[in-house]
Amino acid sequence: MRLEVINAKALERYNFDRYLLAKAVGKRAEQLRRGTHKPLVDMDIKEYKATDIAIYEIAEGKLEIISES
Repeated sequence: MRLEVINAKALERYNFDRYLLAKAVGKRAEQLRRGTHKPLVDMDIKEYKATDIAIYEIAEGKLEIISES
């Protein structure tokens, strides 16, 4: 799937709030880079960037979205 479509799906899950999406992607990417969590999609961390994996996870609804106050 094209990256533009994936980004649009992920953004839709955050009610088109780019700031919240960026924050969630950054937090999840850090977890993946540290190795404390494994990808929830069929993508190898050695082949793809952690941020790309995080966006795919969000777009596919693999992560629960919780708004922090």
